[in-house]
Amino acid sequence: MAGAAAWTSWDFLQPVAGQAGGPIATVAPDVVPTESVLEVPAMRGYLTEAAGEVVPLYWKCPHLGCKVPWCESSGQFECPCHGSVFNRIGEYRRGPAPRGMDKYEFEVIDGVIVPDTSKIIRGAPAGTAETIDEPPRGPECIDPTLE
Repeated sequence: MAGAAAWTSWDFLQPVAGQAGGPIATVAPDVVPTESVLEVPAMRGYLTEAAGEVVPLYWKCPHLGCKVPWCESSGQFECPCHGSVFNRIGEYRRGPAPRGMDKYEFEVIDGVIVPDTSKIIRGAPAGTAETIDEPPRGPECIDPTLE
């Protein structure tokens, strides 16, 4: 029984393939969309651009850690677990999340965006004004009464 417990614990403590935790080479800056997002599974996040700046977002909801998918029809991030909603650059819109989506520090190396997934910048607190003027552009992917 102790052997089974140790074996299970050992498996649980091993890194998952592709797990975040360091620099991840992604794409060239000119590939990053300005009105949508590019999902990058290796970095566990998304890339977008706003005001000429690349924004590398961590896909984990700051509420309880669910993956927050991008909703193409509404043009915003919508957490299917508890209904938190964020604009295209991860700023808080509504829901139980305490803040906006976290971002990664990054640099451009040899023409490629390299987010460092071990260096997270916490999102702005809920209630902070949005810095981009992009209202929802269509129907939401989740039930707006979900919370």
